Amino acid sequence: MPSLPLPISRVDLADVTGSQDPPSISPAIKFCGLTRPGDAALAQQLGAQYLGGIRAGGPRLLTAEQWSDVLGEPRADVERVAVLGPMSAQDVVDETRALGADIAQWHGDPDAQSVAIVADGGVRVWPVLRIAAGPLPSEAWALAKHADALVLDAKVPGQLGGTGVALDWAALASDIERWRADCPGVHLVLAGGLHAGNVAQAIALLHPDVVDVSSGVELAPGIKDPERMRAFVHAVRGRD
Repeated sequence: MPSLPLPISRVDLADVTGSQDPPSISPAIKFCGLTRPGDAALAQQLGAQYLGGIRAGGPRLLTAEQWSDVLGEPRADVERVAVLGPMSAQDVVDETRALGADIAQWHGDPDAQSVAIVADGGVRVWPVLRIAAGPLPSEAWALAKHADALVLDAKVPGQLGGTGVALDWAALASDIERWRADCPGVHLVLAGGLHAGNVAQAIALLHPDVVDVSSGVELAPGIKDPERMRAFVHAVRGRD
């Protein structure tokens, strides 16, 4: 299984969480829902390891023709993530290859068998597990058997993602710790309602490998705010 880029900098979360033993290495950053080349360029300049383009509908939709114009061509220092909606496993493989995307982030509540088909097709796949409340669902373990990473997002009726709704990180912390022990080598991508004001707390509680932000750095859907993007990066990396 290909490994994700290593997180690159230290973060001091003691002031935010009250903990004196925060994680020493900050997670990688994914800016998602990008619709403008300038926003994508700034995301890369700020050190984001992942750029996300939406192919699942909604106000942040990128057409196939816009994909490369916004996210650029393949390069070594950043990976482009195609955010896909409900579709067949073979369609996920075909769409990811047609776009030239590095990773397929698959919404629509895919099952483990379908994720296995995508992985067997040679596509790095991040299935999305949406959580409304309560413990970590058993699907987290099943999906991890075939995934490059697992994305956790809030479950909001009628919406696949980009809702701005945060998960109950504290309620999930012990389950996530157990999941990590049971699923070594599978990375955790945390989405759902993250912004500069809360991402440090989320990192301290769940220790994700990647933090995924979209609406939390926007002026309007698909229109990123450079200052909010910078603030998010600084919060992740523990800068003043």
